[in-house]
Amino acid sequence: QVQLVESGGGLVQAGDSLRLSCAASGRTFSSYAMGWFRQAPGKEREFVAAINWSGGSTYYADSVKGRFTISRDNAKNTMYLQMNSLKPEDTAVYYCAARYYSDSAYNPNDYHYWGQGTQVTISS
Repeated sequence: QVQLVESGGGLVQAGDSLRLSCAASGRTFSSYAMGWFRQAPGKEREFVAAINWSGGSTYYADSVKGRFTISRDNAKNTMYLQMNSLKPEDTAVYYCAARYYSDSAYNPNDYHYWGQGTQVTISS
């Protein structure tokens, strides 16, 4: 099994940047596709970004495209989400997820392992 731990959330103003990290356990990290999801109060969990096993292919929700960048460092068993030009509507709990297949997915039900989440709050 895989354990995931997010970090890097916080409170910032609109237009600022944050970098989230997701640390994974085990030596199988490089074989897993990874993703970031977020959930705002009263809303369903939504897809943010995904990355395949090698980091060569990335995918983004339209709402974050051009502002967020997903990356991974398999040697460090860590995935990142660089968030720039943050908006109040980005406020949510952000979750790291892993999938035991090498290709990416958009549906949270297609992911097998989840972190506990990290709060991101953007003030206007």
